[in-house]
Amino acid sequence: MSQQALSRLWPVYGVDAPYAGVVGEGGLIVEIGSGMGEATAAMAAATPGVDLLAVEVHPAGVAALLRRLEEQDLTNVCVARDDAVVVLEALPPSSLAEVRLFFPDPWPKEKHTKRRLVRPDFTALVASRLAPGGRLHLATDVSAYAERALEVLADGWTASVVRRPAHRPVTRFEQQGLDAGRSVTDIFAYSVPG
Repeated sequence: MSQQALSRLWPVYGVDAPYAGVVGEGGLIVEIGSGMGEATAAMAAATPGVDLLAVEVHPAGVAALLRRLEEQDLTNVCVARDDAVVVLEALPPSSLAEVRLFFPDPWPKEKHTKRRLVRPDFTALVASRLAPGGRLHLATDVSAYAERALEVLADGWTASVVRRPAHRPVTRFEQQGLDAGRSVTDIFAYSVPG
């Protein structure tokens, strides 16, 4: 079923490199790691005038999102099946309204923490792609990830912990964390012009 959805729906919603052509007049929101697409589709449906680029590498997640977009007849979402850094590097500087990173892989083992996405080189890339006033929105249920992200964002960003905004639906990964007794941290970060 996943391959069928990919073959049939990729020409409708999918975008391939180079990605610069997906940026519209009003900027663009990039969601990194859209998973199975539940939250992506819900947020896109709630804001039909806002363009969203969902980035996901796992074929099952991409296929699930493509099916959701078709079922809900959403026309404001494009899907990229590529590494987030590759996609961001291809987008024009100062072109993004927001970058969303909801429940990224925490790489919990100490020896793997260097694989975490929120690190200085990544946040510098995000800052270069955000338009003035644009923001990075991170949500995680791993307290160590949130603490490290705030440390990284202390250099060149104004970052703060916020309550879960009403526009961000509870994701499947978030619910699993809540069911396991973990608390969720949402961080809004704005790049400080250098």
